[in-house]
Amino acid sequence: MTTIRSDQSHPSENEPHKARQMAESFGVDAERYDRVRPRYPGAMVERIVAASPGPDVLDVGCGTGIAARQFHAAGCNVLGVEPDERMAEFARRGGLEVEVATFEAWDPAGREFDAVIAGTPWHWVDPLAGAAKAAQVLRPGGRLAAFWHVSEPPPAVSEAFAAVYRRVMPNSPFTFRATRSALDSHQSLLTKAADGIREVGGFGDPEQWRFDGERTYTRDEWLDQLPTSGALTLLPPDKLAEVLERVGAAIDAMGGGFTMPFATLVVTAERTGAA
Repeated sequence: MTTIRSDQSHPSENEPHKARQMAESFGVDAERYDRVRPRYPGAMVERIVAASPGPDVLDVGCGTGIAARQFHAAGCNVLGVEPDERMAEFARRGGLEVEVATFEAWDPAGREFDAVIAGTPWHWVDPLAGAAKAAQVLRPGGRLAAFWHVSEPPPAVSEAFAAVYRRVMPNSPFTFRATRSALDSHQSLLTKAADGIREVGGFGDPEQWRFDGERTYTRDEWLDQLPTSGALTLLPPDKLAEVLERVGAAIDAMGGGFTMPFATLVVTAERTGAA
């Protein structure tokens, strides 16, 4: 389990939007990111679309377009906003329209949308400025929906990985704990998002939706996706290689793979009136 350290030299786990270098580091290998990052549950996409008044969707921090492509396939017209030009260019090559900016600084130029979505990156957005911008661009009855994958490895897997990270990255801005539930750890992010929505006004009371699933990883599959983690994207190549070697050895000791239960959690609210 990883959370951002709460000391004076790094943003706290309640203020990840201030960690701009990390927030904009994922484009270092956009092709890998798009290939290995998990897709979102079809039932979640369908529920957000059904709860929105129309098909026009703004995807905040769209990255390589993983969520955007799923909403497009569900019949939506999707515009992406992405601060990393490398990620935006990858998404454009897949046929998506993407504008490069942070959401807080992005100019909507009078455009309005039926839904504002954020597939994982909402914690990189200032919770008040982001909610206010969403309220500005949503039509009446429009829906803001921010969602996260929350993985819950078996305890033995969590401890093995955490031990590797603590050994190789003792000065990381992340803390590595195997004792705290992943769901408990992410709840602070969801609470922060919901509080921001309530504070800016113009929305109904935020709701939280949950969609459960699981995935079995082989050693190679887990190591392939690991470099796309925020804890590792800024590591020097030698340190990353050491992490991959040691994590690979830990998975080998478990029999070469493991099953990862996960939940996709959604914080969502309807645009009801003037902010």
